[in-house]
Amino acid sequence: MDESTAGERLQKVLAGLGLGSRREIETWIGTERIRVNGELAHLGQRVSDDDVVEVDGRRVNIQRTSTTEVLVLNKAGGTVCTRSDPEGRKTIYADLPQLRHGRWISVGRLDIQTSGLLLLTNDGQLANRLTHPSTGLDREYAVRINRKLEDEELTQLKAGVESEGETLRFSDIRYYNGSDNNVWYHVVLMEGKNREVRRLFEAIGCVVSRLKRVRYGPVILPSWLRNGQWASMTRSDVRQIHRMLDLPYQVPKKSITKASKVAKTSCLLPYPKLGN
Repeated sequence: MDESTAGERLQKVLAGLGLGSRREIETWIGTERIRVNGELAHLGQRVSDDDVVEVDGRRVNIQRTSTTEVLVLNKAGGTVCTRSDPEGRKTIYADLPQLRHGRWISVGRLDIQTSGLLLLTNDGQLANRLTHPSTGLDREYAVRINRKLEDEELTQLKAGVESEGETLRFSDIRYYNGSDNNVWYHVVLMEGKNREVRRLFEAIGCVVSRLKRVRYGPVILPSWLRNGQWASMTRSDVRQIHRMLDLPYQVPKKSITKASKVAKTSCLLPYPKLGN
């Protein structure tokens, strides 16, 4: 079969597995980090399930499944979002169910001290769409600080503050409850830059003592999901998210995990374009 029509482009296949962006993988090809069937890969190369692909000398299973799985994880504080940690700290992947094919891809990250909602999927295209700024999904956090804010400070945090050469802002901030030096607010961000919530409060002289993500776009952290635990999103919810993002969805015949705990209820709230 002619290479121009056989299979899919190598960078698309590897990006779909969550190994990196297409541009990053094109760079890996250019720096000779990838081999296909024992030969150095080249830009524009196409591969199929029968090909043997190696990245940095390690074989990658490129067999794709049409079944998309999404996990809702209540991340515990003190865990990291990397697959391995040189300091030996526990990673979020340690207790996740094992996939029959592919690997889990984190939809964004939370720093080691932040707890709460984290989504994971085996579908690189879905992960990329959920995290891309153009999709316009906001993130909501519950945050505990050491004092109640003045009206002028609330206005300032929504208007924007300068931090490390960046303009940071909340799209919304609301008082929740508390008193004295333990006051809770709910804040909303549109992107979620590195330590953005903490940096915003630091800019007005506040100390963040607790930070927990409670919503990612239409997905909420279920009240029944305990700290450190995960659940598979219902098929109905996964279908709804695909519809919202204009992605194709195929109803699976069975779960692709070896051990599955399906969510007790829907994890979705009414949201623009979700169709609720």
